[in-house]
Order: sequence, then C-alpha cells, then structure tokens
Amino acid sequence: MTRRARTLVGSFAILAFLTVYVLAAIAVADLLPPKPWAWVLYYPIVGTAWGLPLIPLLSWMDKGR
Repeated sequence: MTRRARTLVGSFAILAFLTVYVLAAIAVADLLPPKPWAWVLYYPIVGTAWGLPLIPLLSWMDKGR
C-alpha cells in the first residue's frame, strides 16, 4: 500500500476512532458524581488519553518510502 493510501485510510480511521471516543467519554462523564474533584480528575485524563491508542496508527501511516 502506498503512503498516500495509508494516509487516507488512517485519516478515516482516526475520524472514526475519535467519534467513538468522544461519545464514550460523554457517556462516562454522565456517570460521574456531581463533584468538582471528579471533573478535575476525569477531564484532563480523558483529554490526553485519546492520543495513546493512535500512536501505532500514526506510525503505520508514516511507514514507507
């Protein structure tokens, strides 16, 4: 697969993943207790954790000639 094709496939995969991730994050946020400390812990973790699963995909997209 060419680098251009991998980039196209990876771009759609990233969009699909982020859509599911955001919807899941919203659903879990609704289950949080209405306490500010819960929000202070939850939102920074969720706001940065989305990048970890994408690292292998980004590496795969960058492979090639």
